[in-house]
Amino acid sequence: MDRRKFLVGSGMLAGASMVGFPRLANAQAAQAAVDAAKQYAGSEITIVWEAGLQSLDPLNFSGPKWEELTGIKVSVVEVPVAEMFTKILQEHRAGTGAYDALNVIPSWMPDLVRAGALEPLDSYIDKYGYRDELQSIAPVYRDNQMKVDGKVYGLPDDGDVLIMYYRTDVLGDPAIQAAYKAKYGTDMPVPPTTWQEFDQVGQLITEETGGKPYGAAFFREPGYGNFMFQERFRNEGGKFFDADTMKATINSPAGVKVFTDWVAENEWMPAGVQTWGFVENLAAFLQGDTAMTVSWPPYGRWAAGYGTDEEALSWVPKSQIAGKVGYALTPGGHPELAAGFALAVSSASKNKDAAYLFLQWLNSPEISTERVQLPYALRDPFRDSHYASEEYKALWPEASQYLEVLQEASVEGLLDLSIIQTDRYEEALRQGVSRLWSGEDPKAILDDVAAQWDSLTDRIGVDKQREAYKAWASNAAAYPK
Repeated sequence: MDRRKFLVGSGMLAGASMVGFPRLANAQAAQAAVDAAKQYAGSEITIVWEAGLQSLDPLNFSGPKWEELTGIKVSVVEVPVAEMFTKILQEHRAGTGAYDALNVIPSWMPDLVRAGALEPLDSYIDKYGYRDELQSIAPVYRDNQMKVDGKVYGLPDDGDVLIMYYRTDVLGDPAIQAAYKAKYGTDMPVPPTTWQEFDQVGQLITEETGGKPYGAAFFREPGYGNFMFQERFRNEGGKFFDADTMKATINSPAGVKVFTDWVAENEWMPAGVQTWGFVENLAAFLQGDTAMTVSWPPYGRWAAGYGTDEEALSWVPKSQIAGKVGYALTPGGHPELAAGFALAVSSASKNKDAAYLFLQWLNSPEISTERVQLPYALRDPFRDSHYASEEYKALWPEASQYLEVLQEASVEGLLDLSIIQTDRYEEALRQGVSRLWSGEDPKAILDDVAAQWDSLTDRIGVDKQREAYKAWASNAAAYPK
């Protein structure tokens, strides 16, 4: 589950325009893919894409352009993100060859590779001269979301990361800053850099304003809580497992502190915040009802009003805070690289070269720079060239600051947990978050979740899971440096 599960209604897909974007650059990686693909003119490839706004990229923009350039038709299979892993695996086991290209969340890749569902891409990358271009993908995505057991299986294609957004006018209010200094004896940190500072600033704002605005709010729904817990737990010093015994350690003092702090925060956040999802939290922030929040990069664009005049974004509330939003790393300094997407080729495809070439073209510096500027497609910057793009920096007055923070996050970000049957572990954690909001004791919940994790590990095999965890934990972005 990720941020986009709510964007699956067909009514949100109509009318997204393709105007306002530059002509495709005739540069090396993109043009090489086009030239090589022309030999497959008249053929058709099928790509699995997330249902909702994301699919407007291949449906309205990149798919039609690719067909115009190469003569290859792109058929888009829209699948809700919560069903994508299962459908990809089911199709692979059925052996129908119905899918040529795939969008996969990077944390799924080890399981999909073990199942034999993904095609190794190294030979295609070298055949079509793309390896050098991969070096300009931001390091945390390039080095951690592309390979399994040393082989390339996916092209990182979405810079998902959780970012803190804060109201510069509220946190810069001299009266609020004076009240903070009177209460804590120090200058108010703007923005907060630790969770203790965040909680102090947020609670004080709520007290000083009477909740107009509230100091902060989050999406607390369990699916999002999984990502929020993974990040905050590690920033508090937590480790998921004992690396030797593979006993779960999420019920350590760090984990209990996170759950306990969440419950305390709800007391000074808006009533009912524990049920909030992506949309509720977005609406509160854009309407000026909260002073701080954490979310994925689209919040930053929409808070500035960028692209929200698109019909496909008519559901996004009109921003009341444009020009008053600051961007920062989340407290603790190591934000979660929550979900994201990589482009892959199905091992069962009968059109592997044509499928790969479409992916190379999509992922190339030239074309991807256009795609991350599509206001409706939710692809976030993930290349050095995206962060440096003068065109992107001109999209709204604070866009250069936004890109600077996203680039910093691409260096400091933390990977989602990725081991054997990861989603089963995450489901136990999601259920734990739900129990927290029903009023159960934080320590008792996490003790039970840890017991479920231990049972899963025993069923999978301690030795097998130890090796998988060791491989994941060896990544520089697994735990804070």
